[in-house]
Amino acid sequence: MANTNMQGKVCLVTGANSGIGKVTALELAKLGATVIMVSRNRAKGEAVQAEIKRLSGNENVDLLTADMSSIASVRQLAQEVQAKYPQLHVLLNNAGGMNNKRQVSVDGIEQTWASNYIGPFLLTNLLLDLLKASAPARIINVSSTAHKMGKINFDDLQAEKNYRAFPVYSNSKLALTLFTYELARRLEGTGVTVNNLHPGVIGSNFFGTGLLGRLSKLVMLTPEQGAQTSIYLATAPEVATVSGKYFEKSKISTSSKTSQDQQLGQRLWQVTEELIAQKSNQPINA
Repeated sequence: MANTNMQGKVCLVTGANSGIGKVTALELAKLGATVIMVSRNRAKGEAVQAEIKRLSGNENVDLLTADMSSIASVRQLAQEVQAKYPQLHVLLNNAGGMNNKRQVSVDGIEQTWASNYIGPFLLTNLLLDLLKASAPARIINVSSTAHKMGKINFDDLQAEKNYRAFPVYSNSKLALTLFTYELARRLEGTGVTVNNLHPGVIGSNFFGTGLLGRLSKLVMLTPEQGAQTSIYLATAPEVATVSGKYFEKSKISTSSKTSQDQQLGQRLWQVTEELIAQKSNQPINA
């Protein structure tokens, strides 16, 4: 993998200012790619951008700011990418999180659902034409083994009736995996692949700075280890035509039976489009 040349390739990484997103952006820059970092916080993003340029010796590291839980912000991000870049070869939907208490986004959508699923769904759809025009191209969704505990309850997608942090997180990752497979079906024959992955359980700032956060760093993978499958899917020649798969430790693995329910995936896609249209008063591709 270290010998893979990414010169001339344009790669977008969301959540690129920390954790596995930062490591992934750095490694892609080291391989010669033009890297578009997406960060919610400009100051943090600029500090990491400077660090990645210094460590990689690659000046082609751009920074765009966006809140992946905001429909308007994701639309603005897509417009900026389309205006600045005639090509996009890798879209890596990495940003995400988990909230201990129920919060809602600026659009009134439950925050975990908005950032882990709605944001990637919308950004990917808005950039599909650019990816198709740049084919061969790759879409990579960072899911989690937690998706295996997830459920899609259409009567309570926003967890208004019953909010518990980990089940809601699991549901959002199941939704992302269902989206991956439905998108793969829709992209057949376009030269654009889409896969999802479990990065491992990472000892990063994801769990905060308290006792759980400190313990996680003792027993879990480092961000460097956790980023390996993302980097592999973005760069490895042997997966250039592989699509609609779930990876763990850079190998094809088996996702949950629920995640492979084609009718569920199609219904979720339709409901998601309707939710975005309702919250923003315009269809996705308006």
